[in-house]
Amino acid sequence: MRRTFTTTLMLGCASLLAISAHAKDKKSKPTPEELRAQYVTRLSGKSIAVSDEHTLGSLWSSTGPMTDVSTDYKAARLNDTITIVVSVQTTAAQSGTVNTSRAFAHNSAITGIMGQTPSVLNPLLAANSTTTLKGSGQTASSTAFQTSLTGQVIAVLPNGNLIVEAHREIFMNNQHEDVMVRGLLRPGDIGPQNAVPSSALSNLEIEMKGKGIISDGTRPLNPITKAVLWLFGF
Repeated sequence: MRRTFTTTLMLGCASLLAISAHAKDKKSKPTPEELRAQYVTRLSGKSIAVSDEHTLGSLWSSTGPMTDVSTDYKAARLNDTITIVVSVQTTAAQSGTVNTSRAFAHNSAITGIMGQTPSVLNPLLAANSTTTLKGSGQTASSTAFQTSLTGQVIAVLPNGNLIVEAHREIFMNNQHEDVMVRGLLRPGDIGPQNAVPSSALSNLEIEMKGKGIISDGTRPLNPITKAVLWLFGF
């Protein structure tokens, strides 16, 4: 009996050690070399292969960097990088005022009966009515977002317009921020510094997501948490 108990205890300890070792291996942080390899693999997967249009027996390639020596060094081909200067500001305001007034007055009396004016019958009828309505309302909203980030050309349309996309991730102090900008632009709107303002992008899409201690502190509470706080008065 004692031997069986000892064997069971040893097997339990071995199982706990195995589970602890597995959890430690699972929670172990990747090395910088592994992070670098994952980053290169992720970017390589996002890059779109460019077709090589070589003519049989010729060295000419229409996708070569020196095809047109008269052009500036700007984004024009697939996978070229470009800087997007995002500046979005939206302001909306609305106000309304209502002010109406209405007054009504009516008096009726008997001026005389058989040459006399009876005071008990005067005034015979006196009515007054006043109605006043006054109201005002005002709403205002404002949104501002400014940043600059470098992306790349992800598609070239048949008419020459470019579809660009930029993505940036920031990890700092237990806070994760993810910014994505995507849009359609004309090559002529690209500036000399290979930069384009967000106002020149058509079908502009901007997405900014945050996760961490700041987001947790500003995110609205769920109904269960609200009920607990209301019940216990924290």
